[in-house]
Formats: sequence, C-alpha cells, structure tokens
Amino acid sequence: MIYQWYPGHMTRARREMEEDIRLIDLILELVDARMPLSSRNPDIDKLGKNKARLVLLNKADLADEAANAAWCAWFEKQGIYALPINAKSGAGMKEITGMVAKACREKTERDRRRGIQNRPVRAMVAGVPNVGKSTFINSFARRAVTKTGNKPGVTKGKQWIRTNAGLELLDTPGILWPKFADQAVGKRMAFIGSMNDEILVKEELAVELIAFLTQAYPDALQNRYRTEGKKGAEALCQIGETRKCYKKGGEVDLEKAAGILLEDFRSGRLGRISLEWPPEGGKTS
Repeated sequence: MIYQWYPGHMTRARREMEEDIRLIDLILELVDARMPLSSRNPDIDKLGKNKARLVLLNKADLADEAANAAWCAWFEKQGIYALPINAKSGAGMKEITGMVAKACREKTERDRRRGIQNRPVRAMVAGVPNVGKSTFINSFARRAVTKTGNKPGVTKGKQWIRTNAGLELLDTPGILWPKFADQAVGKRMAFIGSMNDEILVKEELAVELIAFLTQAYPDALQNRYRTEGKKGAEALCQIGETRKCYKKGGEVDLEKAAGILLEDFRSGRLGRISLEWPPEGGKTS
C-alpha cells in the first residue's frame, strides 16, 4: 500500500500560510508526541526559518513516558524549545506562556528598544492533520472558538483568536506535503489518523501496526486481545474473534477488527506507545 494524501485544500492552505507568515512573531508547531519527527511538516520548517519556534508534543499522555523525555532532550540539542502537553486534559498548558516568553525573547527586546511595550505576540498554530490544533486553541483560550474532531480536515480556513495570555493565535488547517520521501513516515501518519482512512486498506494498515507492536510492545496485544504469540494476519483474526467481529456465516470480519485495533491504538487503550524515538536509537516503526 502506498501512503500518500494531499487533497487540493492543502495547496490553498500552504499558499495562505506563505502570505500570513510575515504577520506573525512565532510558530507554535504541534506534533504528535508518539512520532514527533515524522509528524513535523518540512514545509513549515521552510516557511518559518526566520521565526521564533516552539514545538508542542501534544497527546503526550498516549506516548511512552521515557520517549517524551528523550524527545525533549533531543529538541533542546537542536536549539528548539519543546514542551510535552495534553491539550485535552490541560496537562502542560500552564507552562506554555513561559516557554513563549523564552522563544520570543529577541522580539521582546527589539520591541523594548523601539519603545513598544506589551504588544501581543502573534503566533501561528501549525501542524499536520489530527494532531489536536483546534483542541489546543480551545484549551489555551479557555473557550470554544474552533471546531474540533477526531479526524483530519476539520479546520478548513484560518482565523485569529485573541487570548488573555498576551498571545494572538492564528489557527490554520492541518497540511501534509505532496510526497513522502520515506513511506515509513506516511505509514505512521496513517497509524495516528492524519490521513483519510477511506483511502487506506485498513486490514493492511492493521497488519503493519501489529508487526510494530509485536516487536516493540508485545504485551499490548496480548493483554487486550489474547493474541498468544500470533503475528500478522493471524493476530488480526484473533482480534476479530476476541471482539466477536463476525460476518453472516461466522467468518471473521477482518475490516471491522482492523478498525477496532486502529481506534484502540489511537485512543490509548493499548497503553502508552511511541512509534519513533530520537535518531540516536529506540523502538521505531
């Protein structure tokens, strides 16, 4: 299966980001804590190369705790401010204002020399689809200002949101990039739901996820589905039997079983799992 998804609205969204980049002081880049590197859009790096940056590792509660610490240390070595958060529960959100102040220190000093004081920091909230940008904005602004949904493509256009923390946030649609040079990146995107499930073969994707979990987190499958050492398609069939996914006639419904596995992974029901670790090494899918 080829992993690729780049609908037309993403081209428009990228063009708008190019136009808006001159208006902002900071890029708040949300990534999925389970795969911080793979969920970073290289186009955002190019667009924001001269802007202050803060990377927020969202859904940190779903990722391996040791991996979260390793990723924060890795980003620090790259000279990038990073912070693990859970926008849904609010964990880590109180630390953001202080991190923004650090990231924008040069901008603040420049304003002070020009006699400008207390001007709000204008930040673009950017990231790939389904990393929780809208949930983050609603949580940070402490009111429902954007539409949220557990699927890619919910945010269609841009909007400015003023907060009480000296920040003005520009919400932007999630965008991918035209072609994944590494199909492993596309596969991870599919695992976390950053691609449209309707273009994927769920059974194949589930078997790929089983292969990773069998190697990196074998207890996750056994504890939830009683797979008892089964691998690949056999493990998927066992998941279907455990969850009583049957078609008429008693045949296991593998597509339904695949959907259950993917949803259990995405929601954290399989436990805290990281799909990749910093380049120095670790359990990477």
